[in-house]
Formats: sequence, structure tokens, C-alpha cells
Amino acid sequence: MLDYDDEARDYDASRGGEPRARAAADAVERLLPQGPCTVLDIACGTGIVTGRLLRPGRTVVGVDRSPGMLGLAGGRVPGGVVRGDATRLPFASDAVDAVDAVVIVWLLHLLPRPEPVLAEAARVLRPGGVLITTVDKNDAYFAEDSDIARVTADLRRRYAPHVPDSTTRVLDRATELGLALTDRTEFPGTGQGRSPRGWREAIDAGHIAWCTHASPDEVTDVRRRLAALPGQDTARPDPQYRLVALKA
Repeated sequence: MLDYDDEARDYDASRGGEPRARAAADAVERLLPQGPCTVLDIACGTGIVTGRLLRPGRTVVGVDRSPGMLGLAGGRVPGGVVRGDATRLPFASDAVDAVDAVVIVWLLHLLPRPEPVLAEAARVLRPGGVLITTVDKNDAYFAEDSDIARVTADLRRRYAPHVPDSTTRVLDRATELGLALTDRTEFPGTGQGRSPRGWREAIDAGHIAWCTHASPDEVTDVRRRLAALPGQDTARPDPQYRLVALKA
């Protein structure tokens, strides 16, 4: 797991910066309730998306456990950030403090188990509120067929049962929590398509989840096949991130 305090200053630039944040916020906006409401952004990070959700009449609160991230988020959402853990949110369950929408962007895929975070999100939602979350992040880079998609297909297929943010797993838990799927949308990770060399570097850095259940020999073979592809420094298609809206 990254040390997010250390990563805070460079985090946005390494994750698509303003273009990706703008696309993410626009997609979230399509799923949010309109009019006056209270929105809670769990794992808000630097607030680069959170700040874009501010509207007249809308209260937006970002929560994150990293002081480094919150130090930046506070500048984007003045007076609207709180330190807290996604599995133990510092908010009550009663109707007075319940929120109209909970947003979770790029968190569930990092967790061993997403269920406790989903349960906390449901706990603080008012009846009729909406939970908006990204899903299937591991598949986002492979929305279109490409040579890299074909080279990595086998390892990704074997990792599929372990994916924490798979749509199936999220919707199953949502049903148990009394949440129903009402909408979904997608948005591009502008400028984030990786080249074969970029994928090899990410694998070497231990950033690719679908390599964690493969043997060293299998990972070596995938790296070799990636190295044999043409256009080693040519980025492939941008990822297409997915969002679902779940109503309480």
C-alpha cells in the first residue's frame, strides 16, 4: 500500500491530473441528486474531484485518513474535510446527520474486502439517498481490444474471482444492505493509456493486482511477451472507468 502522506504532493500529476478529475467529477455529477443536498466523498484524497462537486445549496464533505492528502483537500473544499477511516466514518446514523449521497472513487479496488466500506456508506445514507462508486477498475484499461489486452488476458481471467471492486461483488453486497442499482455511467482516464513498456514498469513496481496470484514464471512470461510487442513507448487506448449508482 502506498504511503499517501508521502505521495500527496505528486499524487494528482501521477493520476491523470485535472483532465481525469474533470471527467470523474462530471460523471459523478450525472448520478448525484439535484438541488440542495449533502454529499460525502469517502477517501477524497487531495480533493481534486471533491472540490468540483461544490454547487450553490450543496454541502460537500470529504473524508480521508491521510493528513497529507487532507492538507491539500482543505484548500479545495475549505472547511469541508474531516479525517477518518472509511470503515469507521465519523458520522452518526440518525436522520439528522444522514447524508443524501456518498461518493467512493478509486477506493474499493485497493481493499482486501470492500464490504465493510460499503456497509459504512449505507449506514450514513438517508432513506432514498444514493451511493456512487467506481467498479471494475482492473478492467478499465481493457474496455477495447488491444495487443496488451490479449497478452494479459489469462492472468486477468485468473485474478477475476479475487477482484474486490467487481460489479458482481459490489451489487451482491449492495442488495444485502438494501441498496438497489438505479444508474451507471463511464468516463475516460484521459491520457492514461499505458504503453507496453509502461505496463512492464508497473508490473515491476508491484502495482498490478492481477499479477499477485500468478507464479514468478507466469509473470516473467507476460513481461517477455509485453517486451516483444511493437510500439514499446506507444500508449494504448485510455482506460474507461465505470461508476454505479445504488439507491437506499
